[in-house]
Amino acid sequence: MTKRILTLLMLVVVTGMTFAQRTDKKVFSKKYIKNIMLKATDWQLKHPKHDPKDWTNGALYAGVVATWQTTGSKKVYNAMRDIASTQDWMPFKRWYHADDIVVNQTYLDLYQEERKPEMIQPTIEVVDKLLANPYPTKGEVDVIKWWWCDALFMGPPTLVKLAMITGEKKYLDASDEYFEESYDLLYNKEERLFARDLNYVIKPDGSGRKEANGKKIFWSRGNGWVMGGLVRILKELPQDYPKRAFYEGLFMEMASRIRELQQADGLWRASLLDPASYPGGEVSGSGFFCYALAWGINNNLLDKKEFLPIVEKAWVALTTCVNEEGRVGWVQPIGATPQKNFSENSWEVYGTGAFLLAGSEVIKLKR
Repeated sequence: MTKRILTLLMLVVVTGMTFAQRTDKKVFSKKYIKNIMLKATDWQLKHPKHDPKDWTNGALYAGVVATWQTTGSKKVYNAMRDIASTQDWMPFKRWYHADDIVVNQTYLDLYQEERKPEMIQPTIEVVDKLLANPYPTKGEVDVIKWWWCDALFMGPPTLVKLAMITGEKKYLDASDEYFEESYDLLYNKEERLFARDLNYVIKPDGSGRKEANGKKIFWSRGNGWVMGGLVRILKELPQDYPKRAFYEGLFMEMASRIRELQQADGLWRASLLDPASYPGGEVSGSGFFCYALAWGINNNLLDKKEFLPIVEKAWVALTTCVNEEGRVGWVQPIGATPQKNFSENSWEVYGTGAFLLAGSEVIKLKR
């Protein structure tokens, strides 16, 4: 009887392992990745949540464009073009705020396909205004133009894409200047991570906000925005661009730290240095990390042997956060700091965008 029970238990274990292996293999097939990207895109476009020009949608549109580029779906392209043309290719309300020009990245991507002047002129006008005027600071944390780390996903790729299209060096110069100001203000060289803004930078006397375990607060999504932004900059910059080495060096430095902070389930926690206080994996930060690390492998900036297991584990975990309808869950709601206020039913458009971007690079991996 005991022998029979042991045999059955072994069979269950082996069967479970085989199922897991098959499942893992399935989620890396090109067919599966394209299908789940299309499914998530379709669900999200049918469930709009914010103003079409809002920063949240800017992150989503980046993923939707990636879906079109990955699958070749004319339906997805037309959906994205219809949204952009309905908005007259305009940014959101604030010319000075990086959040309000992130949608312009999508306009510039679509312009590359059609080359119609009306698709790009509003972007030129708003960026020229940004360059010509100082940031209207309140004298608090907003002491530079890109004073919060999320801005490094919103602003720099817009300026760099515009520079590559127009040939205007002034856009590259401005992007470099504003990025390095943010780096000097918010990057912690010891932890190799960005503080969200000056509210989370520890003062010289050791005072400032910290997590329950006494560690500094480094927000997963904020650092995900930075990593995703670095990818989108590096994809545009020429290989011989004088400042490219700075961006590559920062990307690799952060990637090595992000690798160390992945949790056993394959995801990262809302607060990177205090995972015990945030037990649930958070998909928007994790999606951007998966995207960035996969891109780094695909472009020979990250060692495949070292980073491929990290990306594979992350992608498997991310796919379990997409329900049967295509809704991407486990996304922390809008905020500026780590929170615990999310579950499998928590979704946001930027979470879908991060997931789609991850898929667009995972599908290129040579495993």
